[in-house]
Amino acid sequence: MVYFQTIEGQELQESIVNYEPKFQIGDLLTINVSAIDAEAVIPFNLFESTSVGTPKPIAYLVDADGDINFPVIGKIKIEGLTSKELTKKLSTLIAVYVKQPIINSRLINFKVTVLGEVKVPGSYAVPNERISIIEAIGLAGDLTIQGERSTVLLVREQEGKRTFIDLDLTNKKLFNSPYFYLAQNDVIYIAPNKTKINSSGVGTNTSILISSISALISLIAILTR
Repeated sequence: MVYFQTIEGQELQESIVNYEPKFQIGDLLTINVSAIDAEAVIPFNLFESTSVGTPKPIAYLVDADGDINFPVIGKIKIEGLTSKELTKKLSTLIAVYVKQPIINSRLINFKVTVLGEVKVPGSYAVPNERISIIEAIGLAGDLTIQGERSTVLLVREQEGKRTFIDLDLTNKKLFNSPYFYLAQNDVIYIAPNKTKINSSGVGTNTSILISSISALISLIAILTR
């Protein structure tokens, strides 16, 4: 099974797009605020106590309105923003209270799901907030021999809409696709190829045929006694 086959006249981009995920409803993120005056940023950093005694940063949930409730400042609209854009927005808001604040935000529930004809289907956490469809399939152990490589389904939910995209793993155009890098909560489905579908149908029909023949033979044996 050959991936990324050569396509005559196809040119690949020389530069790699610096993909950044955008925050969505239901996302969980941590935000750390620091500055030269450490005491001044204490109100902006919330922690929860743990059994081992080491404070753990509180995660902010993007609510149904696309907001987070940030200490001191209150509700902040972050849906559709990248981490860089959120950092800039928070820096401006916190600068009213703290001189030269430094903001670090991190999405902590970034995951993708790979289902269907792969060796290890399941959901996979992505710690670095960036993963390509190739890497996701690699995490799932690659496609089985029965997987359909030319029509891979990507399901994506963004801004209240669900999008279904067909991707071809055998075509180098995949690297130019705007869907090459995955967004959080993306689902990849690998359908079985025609060979497996046909063999499954034959197996079922064969079982039915054998059962019917066995019943017929039994009936003839009873009638001829």
